[in-house]
Amino acid sequence: MKKIISQSVKVCIVSALFLAGASRVVLAASQMAVPSLAPGFAAVSLNGKSVGSAQLTGKAYIVNFFASWCPPCRSEVPDMVSLQTQYGRKGFTFIGVALNETEPNVRAFILKNKISYPVVMADDQLVSAFNRYVDGGISAIPTSFVVNSSGRITQVITGARSRAVFEKIIVEALRKTETPK
Repeated sequence: MKKIISQSVKVCIVSALFLAGASRVVLAASQMAVPSLAPGFAAVSLNGKSVGSAQLTGKAYIVNFFASWCPPCRSEVPDMVSLQTQYGRKGFTFIGVALNETEPNVRAFILKNKISYPVVMADDQLVSAFNRYVDGGISAIPTSFVVNSSGRITQVITGARSRAVFEKIIVEALRKTETPK
């Protein structure tokens, strides 16, 4: 009897965790029904160049919060590097934001993976700027924020995505859209 109750409790806990995660995805999607202006931010990439909303005006970009020790993060990086090469000339860029990392580890990760897009170290100000777009804040990685060429966040994505999915998102983000008044 105790074993059955214990298994029932485990099933309830797993179900609750699943539903909590699913509700975050639904909430993130519903929050983006009316695209919000992307937050202003400024940072210096690990290659010493300034990167931020001022430099990205009129461009589509994806801000990707990641960590080099995160398997799903590592799995999507080769596709992101390839897509950066393909769409960078068309006004698109990824921006990597390394969370819970040391700078030497991130530098090694950039070299190993031949990352050509800007990568910055996360700080409280940068994380806070994007936290408000996710119910409960950024609590999982990778988490990506898609910003279209009109400067609006159109999607918040939690979890790794394939090349095909990212490419579809990039093409859509590059489309010129009117800024709602």
